[in-house]
Amino acid sequence: MRQLTYGGARLPVLTPAVQAELEPALREVIDYRKSGLSLNHVIGCPLDCAYCVRHFFGNYEMKKPRALITDEEAVELLVNHQYFHPHVTPVQVFNRATDPMLPNVKPHTFRVLRGIDERRFTNHVLVITRWRVAEQDCLFFNSLRHIKLTLLVTHSGINDSRIEPVDSQIAAQSLMTAYAHAYRYRVVQYWRPIVPGLNDSDHDIATARTLAEHAHATVYTGLFYKSQVAEYYRSNGLPEPYAETATRKIFPETLEARILAAFRRDDGTYGSLFRKTSCGVAYVHGTPDYNGHYGIQELCDICPLSQLDLCRNAFAKPDRRRVEQMAAELGGKVAEVNDRAVVVTGIADSMRNMMQHRLGYQVHDANKPHLYRQHGRASIGWRNDTEPTGV
Repeated sequence: MRQLTYGGARLPVLTPAVQAELEPALREVIDYRKSGLSLNHVIGCPLDCAYCVRHFFGNYEMKKPRALITDEEAVELLVNHQYFHPHVTPVQVFNRATDPMLPNVKPHTFRVLRGIDERRFTNHVLVITRWRVAEQDCLFFNSLRHIKLTLLVTHSGINDSRIEPVDSQIAAQSLMTAYAHAYRYRVVQYWRPIVPGLNDSDHDIATARTLAEHAHATVYTGLFYKSQVAEYYRSNGLPEPYAETATRKIFPETLEARILAAFRRDDGTYGSLFRKTSCGVAYVHGTPDYNGHYGIQELCDICPLSQLDLCRNAFAKPDRRRVEQMAAELGGKVAEVNDRAVVVTGIADSMRNMMQHRLGYQVHDANKPHLYRQHGRASIGWRNDTEPTGV
C-alpha cells in the first residue's frame, strides 16, 4: 500500500481490491449533506460511540483509520466538484467515517484545510471532533487566512461507557482550549446527542450551560436512532433509548422545553443557543444562515436579534422559474414555492441540500412534511395535535 506522509504521520491508502469490498456509499469521497459538501477520504475510527453514523455506512468495525486517496487528490476532487462553488458552498471535513483530530488523522485534516485555504476560498469549512485539541493545533487553525473555519466540539456528557467510551471531559477540555486561543477561527459547543434518561439531567443541562461560556455558540440536537443503530444496541444488550426508530433525529418536546428554560436569561434571550448547525455556524462568523432557516420562523425564536437582522436582510423567496429549472436538472419537480420553503418531489435529500445552499432558502420534500415547532425532527415525543405546516 502507498503511504501518506505529513508531519511524520503515515496512513496507508487502501488498495483498489480492498476498496471494492467497501459499501458503495463509503467509497464516495465526496457527498452532499445538510451542513455542506462533505469530504471523507479517510475512514476508520477507534472511538466506538455506539450511536455513530458509521453504522449507516457499514464500517463501524473499521477501527484503524485508512485513506482512500491522498490529501492532494482529495482537495483537487473537492474544489473541482460540480457542486462546489467558490466562496459559497459550505464544506465539512471527515465528519462521516472518522474523527478529524485523532493523532494519525489530524495531519490529513491540516493538509486539507491548508489546501483549501491556499486557494483563497472563503467558504465555510466545518471540522467536527470529540477528541483532543491542543494549543499547538489552535496555532495552526489561526494560521488559515481565508476559509471561515468553525471547530465544532462534540460534547454529550454521556457517562455510560457502553454507549460512549470516550470521556466527555476530553471534549470539555478541548472546547475550553480551542475557545481560549481562537482568533481567526470560531468554536461551537456541539451538544449532542441529548437522550432522555441518559444525559438530560438537571446537572447535565447545567454543565452544558457552563460550557457555553467557553464557545462562540452552542448547538444542541438529538439522536439519529435508525434501524442500524437499534440493531447494534439490541445485539449488544444496550439499553434502548426509544421504542421505535426514525429517519430523522429524535428530540422530545419536553426535553426541548427544559433546555430552553435553563438557557433563558432574565431579559428573555437565550444567549448564543441554536437548534440548527448552520444557524450556529453562520452566527459565529457574522453571516446569514446558508440553509435559509429564516423562513421557518418558529426556529428563530431563540436566535440573537443581531443574527435575525442578518438573516432577514438576506432572505428572499427565489424565482419559481429558477427553482423549476434547478429541480428539472436534478430529475424532480416543484410542487410549491411558499413563504417558508420550496417544496419538491423526486429529488434526493443530498440534492435538496445543494439547492438550499444555492438558494439560501429551505427546500423540503413533499413526501416528508415538516411539522410546526418540530423543527424537522422525528415526531417521536411530540403531541399529536401539532399542526402541519404544509411543507
